[in-house]
Amino acid sequence: MAATPAWPPRSAPRLFVETDLGPDASVPVDGNAAHYLISVMRVKEGDAVLLFNGRDGEWAARATAIRKRDLVLLCVEQTKPLEPVPDFWLCAAPIKKGRIDLVAEKACELGVARWRPVLTSRAVVDKLNPDRLAAHMVEAAEQCGRTAVPVLDDMVKLAELLRDWPEGRVLFFADELGGQPMRQAFAAHPGPAALLIGPEGGFTTQEREAIRAHPAAVPISLGPRILRAETTAIAATACWMAANGDWRG
Repeated sequence: MAATPAWPPRSAPRLFVETDLGPDASVPVDGNAAHYLISVMRVKEGDAVLLFNGRDGEWAARATAIRKRDLVLLCVEQTKPLEPVPDFWLCAAPIKKGRIDLVAEKACELGVARWRPVLTSRAVVDKLNPDRLAAHMVEAAEQCGRTAVPVLDDMVKLAELLRDWPEGRVLFFADELGGQPMRQAFAAHPGPAALLIGPEGGFTTQEREAIRAHPAAVPISLGPRILRAETTAIAATACWMAANGDWRG
């Protein structure tokens, strides 16, 4: 007797939705998501689709009511609980399109809980497209099996970020002029944390002095090489995850 195929199959497509998920929940899908499932993935009646919304974990659903431009997905069972997310924020100045898209994608892959864009004096870019950045993070979560997506805040000026900084959260300051060795600093501050990174042109002298004067700030060194802004964000986040996040195992 042939073995019963596993359900849902490992090859089932994953999709981020806004709808609440739970037993027998009905999820209507249209637009680009429907086109992806129907025309690209060739989903048929009864096929499995994995759904997540950043709140309810991952659910296996069956495709039904498939039409040319829309379909309905019926939740059957939960396949993953909502993942625990390390309490780590990325506070990064906006950089050029393409490079900031990469940061959004990798921040999600690495497990960042929140991204707070920070406007600084030397930022080449002073506006962001939050919908585009959110889409990059969602796509990364879909492809990497995540059940959570980083929170994307509105952009805030550096002075406001420092003024309203919450108590109990260390602010690691990636200062190109130097600071504590990164591993030493991370080991000394294992609790809730954030990483502050400047734009392509770096921080001004006044900005650097204001950051260093903040009681939560811990300047850190990135070693002997000058790193581009997007490289700093990715590399330092990975180092924090290895020291204090979910890579510690």
